[in-house]
Amino acid sequence: MSGTTSQVDPIEATARTVLLNRAQTTKFCDNHVSTTKYGILTFLPRFLYEQIRRAANAFFLFIALMQQIPDVSPTGRYTTLVPLIFILTVAGIKEIIEDYTICFVFKICCCFSHSEPQAMCYTETSNLDGETNLKIRQGLSLTASFQSLEELMALSGRLECEGPNRHLYDFTGTLRLDNHNPAPLGPDQVLLRGAQLRNTQWVVGIVVYTGPDSKLMQNSTKAPLKRSNVECVTNMQILVLFGILLVMALVSSIGAAIWNKQHTDEACWYLSRAGDISLNFWYNLLTFIILYNNLIPISLLVTLEVVKFTQALFINWDVEMYYAETDTPAMARTSNLNEELGQVKYLFSDKTGTLTCNVMHFKKCTIAGITYGHFPDLDCDRSMEDFRSDNSTEFDDPSLIQNIETNHPTSPQICEFLTMMAVCHTVVPEREGNQIIFQASSPDEGALVKGAKSLGFVFTARTPHSVIIEAVSVCFLAINNEPKLFVWLLFNATRATLTAHCSSLGDCLRKENELALIIDGQTLKYALSFEVRQAFLDLALSCKAVICCRVSPLQKSEIVDMVKKHVKAITLAIGDGANDVGMIQTAHVGVGISGNEGMQATNSSDYSIAQFSYLEKLLLVHGAWSYNRVTKCILYCFYKNVVLYIIELWFAFVNGFSGQILFERWCIGLYNVIFTALPPFTLGIFDRPCSQQNMLRFPQLYRITQNAEGFNTKVFWGHCINALIHSIILFWFPLKGLEHGNYRKHSHYVVVTVCLKAGMETTAWTRFSHLAVWGSMVLWMLFIAVYSAIWPTIPIAPDMLGQAGRVMQCWSFWLGLILVPTTCLLKDVVWNAGRRTVRKTLLEEVQELEARAVDPGAAVLRDASGRSLNERAHLLTRVFRKTPSSVGRSNSVQQTVSHGYAFSQEEHGVVSQSQVVRSYDTTRQRPSL
Repeated sequence: MSGTTSQVDPIEATARTVLLNRAQTTKFCDNHVSTTKYGILTFLPRFLYEQIRRAANAFFLFIALMQQIPDVSPTGRYTTLVPLIFILTVAGIKEIIEDYTICFVFKICCCFSHSEPQAMCYTETSNLDGETNLKIRQGLSLTASFQSLEELMALSGRLECEGPNRHLYDFTGTLRLDNHNPAPLGPDQVLLRGAQLRNTQWVVGIVVYTGPDSKLMQNSTKAPLKRSNVECVTNMQILVLFGILLVMALVSSIGAAIWNKQHTDEACWYLSRAGDISLNFWYNLLTFIILYNNLIPISLLVTLEVVKFTQALFINWDVEMYYAETDTPAMARTSNLNEELGQVKYLFSDKTGTLTCNVMHFKKCTIAGITYGHFPDLDCDRSMEDFRSDNSTEFDDPSLIQNIETNHPTSPQICEFLTMMAVCHTVVPEREGNQIIFQASSPDEGALVKGAKSLGFVFTARTPHSVIIEAVSVCFLAINNEPKLFVWLLFNATRATLTAHCSSLGDCLRKENELALIIDGQTLKYALSFEVRQAFLDLALSCKAVICCRVSPLQKSEIVDMVKKHVKAITLAIGDGANDVGMIQTAHVGVGISGNEGMQATNSSDYSIAQFSYLEKLLLVHGAWSYNRVTKCILYCFYKNVVLYIIELWFAFVNGFSGQILFERWCIGLYNVIFTALPPFTLGIFDRPCSQQNMLRFPQLYRITQNAEGFNTKVFWGHCINALIHSIILFWFPLKGLEHGNYRKHSHYVVVTVCLKAGMETTAWTRFSHLAVWGSMVLWMLFIAVYSAIWPTIPIAPDMLGQAGRVMQCWSFWLGLILVPTTCLLKDVVWNAGRRTVRKTLLEEVQELEARAVDPGAAVLRDASGRSLNERAHLLTRVFRKTPSSVGRSNSVQQTVSHGYAFSQEEHGVVSQSQVVRSYDTTRQRPSL
């Protein structure tokens, strides 16, 4: 199913034969389809594959296996295996919760007969191709009269057709009924899964394709296992840390070999090293690898799982993205891509039902040079129900009716205009009691007929030769007179023309220009071919907007895939129909809208919202915040572990590279789990660069996360070097200053410094931030006080007995507790102050204004080119306005702004519009099934 649309399926499915009213000789596929990532049998292998793809998990699996070798691990056999199993279990439970099973019933059938005249039925295919105009399908004349259950059960024969394929607009088959001549079947007799019946009471047909064989599913793609860009970068950083770990282990092993050579058994008789395995170089190398293994923080994985899951809950709980009318909240269907929302550069959007509500309303008209239409309530928010109501109208201009009643010179033209609105269409009126329901083939036709009705020209009935309207208590009989409108879109996508377009752009090629590219699906079929694909991509990337119309679901996903593979940028696809599932699953981030076209897009998406306007906050606030929080959490976890384990390396230089540890075993084990566990959580859950109001007010702030300015190779090495400098201060300063003291003092200084560093990284202090920073330090002190007094009551840590009392009584300890962390963090304070003084960013400027309780909106903020960011932000935020434009509020004044309507076009299919309007007689009762 993959590949470009210009290619033919390499292997066509075998022809299919369906028997009528008899048992099938061939077993067809099941009628249910699941869109989940995992199945009962595939969960374990796919989940483990996804987890082992993470470099940290692969590394700790290796360490856990190495620790099982006897006499190798200085930290025990299960210190890595148990945490790893716990982490994988938590991740597995989260994946199961987020990927609950959802099944759909998919089928395609061939029509036999319908409730409409001439065996016609109307279908809406917006779920497949985005088009809202109704398509006409017609059953065979051979079977049109079969409408009773007895007649249908008496049928005997078979239906022969092509095998399942992905071609939406093609179908070839033959119906062979006993005692009748064979009848050919084409696409005009097929009702596709995903299409919706409209204006049709009932349909009788035979099911041809089911479940995965349906054309909708043939156009779908398998749910991918998506990974965020931050996760990929983190994997690379973990590999770098692993390389640093190997260097540290190699240096320590070489140091051990040199020390052992210099210190012979005769000189160091007290060590009793005869037959000691520690004299083996490779044994030492493996020992030091295990000793330094937490240079890569194992707690990072479970911390990120909790942080991302909580961020997803924030999205679900956001009341500003809750749509009360349909009781639909925003939903994060996966938490693995939260930070990806903050890096989106290319947005692929469906139009019908996504960018537009697909609701037409009669708003304005111009008759004899006079524009009518007054909107006193334009500034108020409108709900979907306001648009859907048959009684509501946006046309509110009493002068139009007054001109008719007062015999204005244009009164004849007004009456003729309204009469044409009421009669020139293919709408079918149906009565439900005293109410007339207009069944329209397109929203614009329905809007015009309803608009005429609101002005007193009511379309009441249709016969094969006339339409009947009531106007000002007078009944008019009008002969059918159909207007024909044709709109042509011409685009030639040959290699020569694409090359010419690219050449004409010159140096502007692949740079954003004030241009738009429009291409239709048929032309796109050739533009995506291998020969011209690159030229098409270059041309598309040179335009500010690209509009692709009448494209198939597979073409949508191929366009997204082309940009995703050839452009190093994060893509987001958003849609509301089953035809959008492919591109939603292909993009880095897929967003589904809970619209009128079912739940397929929502169920296949990574995030779902009820309105397109909610995408603004999802990206600019939740996306940017999540990216900032996750990256801060990752960098801080790297920092605190590098600080601790580089100190172990420095300690190796003074202990003869013996593989001994500076810090007590359980103090090391609880360092990540308890003593420094809270700061990463508060950074990842509660920290924010600035308020959501300013994130929305200044969309330029999104560029910081979009361009990965806070998480890249430069930033990573900056944190590593900073951690290296802190480790030097934390080890050598106390060692030289307190040379005859206790090494255990180092642990106090490390915990205090690391917690205060988290405070420096925090930009939005909350009660949880204070609890994490100050509470962690207090918790450490309490732990040491208790831990140094439990032996021999609890037979662990005998070497810690009485240490807390001796340390706390030492004045040099308290002096060092002030001087050592201050020395470490003073460097950071001076660096940050100097950088902000020399080059202050927009984010830092906004943060300072917020800290001074000054409204950034009132201040004049400018970008590097000197343009006002406030004005530009105001223009950008209008993209997501929820209220209509204020153009055209004057009463009956000629406007200079161009306006127009999109009328439904004639479908050159099995039944023409002239046949359609002459097929109905609404004065008679329809046949029932």
